[in-house]
Amino acid sequence: MRICIVGAGKMGSILADAMCLQHEVAIFDRDIKRMQYVFNTRRLMSVEEIGDFNPELLINAVTLKYTIQTFEAVMPYLSPQCIVSDIASVKTGFKEYYEKCGHPYVSTHPMFGPTFANLKELRKHHAIIISEGDHLGKTFFKDFYGTLGLNLHEYTFDGHDQTIAYSLSIPFVSTMVFAACMKHQDAPGTTFNKHFETAKGVLSEDDFLLSEILFNPYTPEQVERIMEQMQTLLDIIKKRDSDEMYAYLAKLRSNIS
Repeated sequence: MRICIVGAGKMGSILADAMCLQHEVAIFDRDIKRMQYVFNTRRLMSVEEIGDFNPELLINAVTLKYTIQTFEAVMPYLSPQCIVSDIASVKTGFKEYYEKCGHPYVSTHPMFGPTFANLKELRKHHAIIISEGDHLGKTFFKDFYGTLGLNLHEYTFDGHDQTIAYSLSIPFVSTMVFAACMKHQDAPGTTFNKHFETAKGVLSEDDFLLSEILFNPYTPEQVERIMEQMQTLLDIIKKRDSDEMYAYLAKLRSNIS
């Protein structure tokens, strides 16, 4: 299959490397320097060259903020049969856009990245495929993510955003609160060090990615849940009520059992 990837950032480059051995892959980025370390892949120097390449599948891998804008820029150079797709971490507004774009479409979310994932061993990581969309496109990504060993999940557009708000917003926000409490002081302790390494990993992510996750319309509800639980715990600590603390800890262990 002829595949064009737009956006040579972390995920765009990873996808190009993973796909180029089985498919004819081209990549385009307005910042030409970002394409210099992409191999076995055709580098496109202008958006017009996308039309010359005539992709059967276009993967929009730019930052969420510019996804729709990028689609609008490349659409005039695509054949009507070209399947358009995205890998955005938040899908709000995408269903409405796709249904009016005039192209078959597929939307996915590969939930791995260079920070935490061992790209040679992805079997502990996940990918989401949106249930609405073109059958051929969904089949392609099921096969592709399957060859990487990823655990596959299928959600609607709205179901995806609700799930991501729960699975990513809660740990991201909790980690940010931990980092906000840091000061320059040695703190011996295994648990502290594990949290510290997690915080460094999360905060090494691109600011745009972190913003995308936190600006999910379902994130505020999850943050409010965190605040409610923090207040409950604070009340128990201030009262020094052992029985209430034991009951709260029992509830927490039940939640994660």
